[in-house]
Amino acid sequence: MSNLLDGVTASSVSTDRLRVNVLSVRDSGVPVVFVHGNVSSSLFWQEQMLALPSSFRPLAVDLRGFGDTEPLPVDATRGVRDYSDDVLAVLDALSLGPVHLIGWSMGGGVVMQLLRDRPTAARTVTLVAPVSPYGFGGTRDAAGTLVGPDGECAGGGGGNPDFIQALREGDRSADSPLSPRSVLRAFYVKPPFVPEHEDIYVSSMLSTRIGEDHYPGDATPSEAWPGAAAGTRGVLNTMAPNHFGLADLPTIDPKPPIRWIHGDADQIVSDASMFDLANLGALGAIPGWPGAETHPPQPMLAQTRAVLDQYAAAGGTYDEVVIADTGHSPHIEKPEEFAAALREILAKG
Repeated sequence: MSNLLDGVTASSVSTDRLRVNVLSVRDSGVPVVFVHGNVSSSLFWQEQMLALPSSFRPLAVDLRGFGDTEPLPVDATRGVRDYSDDVLAVLDALSLGPVHLIGWSMGGGVVMQLLRDRPTAARTVTLVAPVSPYGFGGTRDAAGTLVGPDGECAGGGGGNPDFIQALREGDRSADSPLSPRSVLRAFYVKPPFVPEHEDIYVSSMLSTRIGEDHYPGDATPSEAWPGAAAGTRGVLNTMAPNHFGLADLPTIDPKPPIRWIHGDADQIVSDASMFDLANLGALGAIPGWPGAETHPPQPMLAQTRAVLDQYAAAGGTYDEVVIADTGHSPHIEKPEEFAAALREILAKG
């Protein structure tokens, strides 16, 4: 069975960096580029691509190591720049000019990095439950202060071994709480919601390449709690705060309008994330937690809000849309409400 919805087509785009799988709906209109998050692919964007008016040209890319894009290794010492440079290469290969950018979760970080490196590429920016501008894990206040200089409490060591094994084995069942389907139901969306296209999304998750060069990446042993620091390769290390940080995002020029959309019940990107090692330590799930004075849960939402407030103070504009009764995937859980919010920001560019 095809994982493509009616009206969506896939093509392989050769760039000067790698071969990228790109989904599209039509070949004309103002380009709108969707970037997916971790352990997923472009398949998560299909409903929203089809919902766009005919004046827009929706495109969704598979990042390296996900979907059908060439799985080149990921150099995490560049933060998420391997991913953002790949997306820029697609924009250049297709001669798209300025585009509307939409990034979900880790893809939000990719979009922010792209914006930081080439602000003229963006007409507007929509951040959907984005990773904090200070990365994922390993920071302890709204200013992004590091827990430790080497990415302690972040990176490839934070991947759950049972979930990784289930991905490696292609587990499509809901038999284990750590199978991809169960994780989708428990964390990608707010329970008890079950997506209409759940089987497609599970296939998308299972397209994730596993290993030190991809998911979760490598780790560095550390004497500091929880016993590992960020490595230099693979997905989770790209978001470690010693490799990734966008505190200087407010300095860019020009400054396209930004809309930040997130659910009010997100358990992944949250000020109390169930994937943040410090928060898991505080909950007693990881033994030996040193305490809130040095290792508080990462205030992810507060960090994003602080950087976007600075962006606005420096002459840019942003707004925040919180969708009620929604988890980490508002574009899946509340598609009509999300589509309306997206059309509003697209109208500004």
